[in-house]
Amino acid sequence: MVLSAVLVVVLIAWNNVLVHRFPGQPGSYVPVNLLAAGALLVGVRALGWSWAELGRARSALPAGLRWGGACAAVVAAGYAVAVAVPASREALRGGRDAAGSTADVLDQVLVRIPLGTVVWEEIAFRGVLLAVLLRWLRPAVAVGVSAVVFGLWHIRPALGGLPVDGVADGAAGQGLSVVLTCTGTAAAGVLLGWLRLRSGSILAPALLHLSTNAGGTVAAVAAYRWG
Repeated sequence: MVLSAVLVVVLIAWNNVLVHRFPGQPGSYVPVNLLAAGALLVGVRALGWSWAELGRARSALPAGLRWGGACAAVVAAGYAVAVAVPASREALRGGRDAAGSTADVLDQVLVRIPLGTVVWEEIAFRGVLLAVLLRWLRPAVAVGVSAVVFGLWHIRPALGGLPVDGVADGAAGQGLSVVLTCTGTAAAGVLLGWLRLRSGSILAPALLHLSTNAGGTVAAVAAYRWG
């Protein structure tokens, strides 16, 4: 249980305080997060966790691909519909990546999101944290705890993001925006954790995570350039 508590504190601090203090940001975001993911895996492996417990067993890859691929297809179809419908296309055009250059978009979709965000977050939350919690807690509780930590992980990104539509300006409005963002990501964490347990592979939540984040960027750019 001590390891679980340490992981929770470190993960919350990492994304909200630590990673932004490394030299070279934002350029060092990807290599720093990849190094952190590798160090975390090496650490828990040394402490006795198996690849299967961490969602990385080769035998589970086909199930992970099936579940993750199906979820990714649903997400892609949803974004395609959103871009095609004028009302939702207008909402997508307001995304912060919508007006980016082609080089910036490719960097986001091919490097920053898959390597700096998805790989690191899936290893940290659906891999290591969930595996550690499952040694002490029932699966549903372990998924819930990891999801709450995943929500808290997004406090700083929420503060740096766009205001939530319909939320008043000022400290109270900003606070509400953070609460809504963290609640939404915690709910996503429940789904991602369930996918990890259902498929037995970290690949399933990783594919859903990637399709949601990268697909959102692509959809925003498509809506902006279409409109």
